[in-house]
Amino acid sequence: MTDNQQPTPNMLPTIRLANNDQLPRIGLGMWKVDDTRCESLVAEAVEAGYRHFDCACDYGNEAAIGRGLQSVLRSGSVSREELWITSKLWNTYHRREHVRSAVERSLADLQLDYLDLYLVHFPIALQFVDFDVRYPPGWLHDPDAATPAMQLDRVPIAETWAAMEELVTAGLVRNIGVCNFGTSLLRDLLNYANVTPAVLQVESHPYLVQDKLLRFCQQHDIAMTAFSPLGALSYVSLNMAEPGDTVLSEPTVVEIADRHARTAAQIVMRWGLQRGTAIIPKTANRDRLRENIDLFDFELSDAEMQAISGLDQHRRFNDPGVFCEQAFNTFCPIYE
Repeated sequence: MTDNQQPTPNMLPTIRLANNDQLPRIGLGMWKVDDTRCESLVAEAVEAGYRHFDCACDYGNEAAIGRGLQSVLRSGSVSREELWITSKLWNTYHRREHVRSAVERSLADLQLDYLDLYLVHFPIALQFVDFDVRYPPGWLHDPDAATPAMQLDRVPIAETWAAMEELVTAGLVRNIGVCNFGTSLLRDLLNYANVTPAVLQVESHPYLVQDKLLRFCQQHDIAMTAFSPLGALSYVSLNMAEPGDTVLSEPTVVEIADRHARTAAQIVMRWGLQRGTAIIPKTANRDRLRENIDLFDFELSDAEMQAISGLDQHRRFNDPGVFCEQAFNTFCPIYE
């Protein structure tokens, strides 16, 4: 299917992975979706045409998502084979002996036999927190300590990746990948990986274009998924961005949106798709669900694509080097 065709619910454009699995180009990000909304939202998203759901242990809502998935599967409105479900290994489970237990917990919560994609959430290893002590464990080792902080663990990425590969062999996950890695970490991982990472998921939007990273991924047949494809919107409520930081009010974006009779958000998401990434916008609004997927019956010109890319500020909203110190009393840069 070409990018300028309007998809039917069972024919979303995809990115073909190295093993020929098809990653839907648009998914629904489940970060910050309240438990009470997850079940109905999954059903509404499937009805709107979504087949790709981006989940994570750390989001704390996988059990609620699982109820939604079982509801749509039991209804017969979609089959398991039509769905693409992603989850992520949290930082406290990087040691080899904890990786399988972590994915099994996500599978139990999601009520699934396998994941289509399992990602290392951050290149940050934290000391293990037992499932019976706290789940999801979050960033703080002991939230009740006098000065709560993160407790880093000395776990090589090679150890974690070898355990991720075992999940593929066991049939618990079909594909594995990483989040929040740069080219240096990816290059090192490729030197020893027996299973090449299928996907890199990173923050990317017109204020954080990351062209070199995308080019590197394309060179090595790694699909790139852009989280926070609309930029600052998800971070204002967390005091990680200001309302004025939105790319949606940029005159360049507004002018292009007017030209195409589209919303500014649709223009920014179309830019993300057209440059070759998958995108996982988050919304709990029924109308926005449909707006966010209605991106395939128009195309941006080369000049429009370049103009949007020219808005790049190298502006990262989701930066552990900033928020870990502010929120968790621990300086933890990973991108510098």
